[in-house]
Amino acid sequence: MNNVATTQRQTKYCQAIEVLLASMGHATNSKLLVELRKTYPNLSATTVHRATSRLATRGSIAIAPPSSDGSTCYDTNVIPHDHFLCISCGMLRDTDIKDKVTPILESSMDDCHISGRLTISGLCKNCKEKNL
Repeated sequence: MNNVATTQRQTKYCQAIEVLLASMGHATNSKLLVELRKTYPNLSATTVHRATSRLATRGSIAIAPPSSDGSTCYDTNVIPHDHFLCISCGMLRDTDIKDKVTPILESSMDDCHISGRLTISGLCKNCKEKNL
């Protein structure tokens, strides 16, 4: 029996997305497209969508909470974690609060169990200072 290793297609666009997303932390396809077109001016939105879908399916990138306009957002941190989302500027920040907050929330909701990761919304430091 022939033991052939399966290879996963890694296009230049997939590689570029991984590098760019690593510098951005979180981004939607549209944000990635704007930045990638600086290097690849003819790059299509469809190609970016296919590449991010492929990378997410592989587990190379993760799907983060959606942006404020509902667009899918991607994350370089593939380890399960929570997020803080600024409701003013849309900034998304990684955090890890589930273990601290879940017991408090569950005790206030009789017989309910929280599963999955949490997304906390509010104002980031910059937006809070602007609103003062």
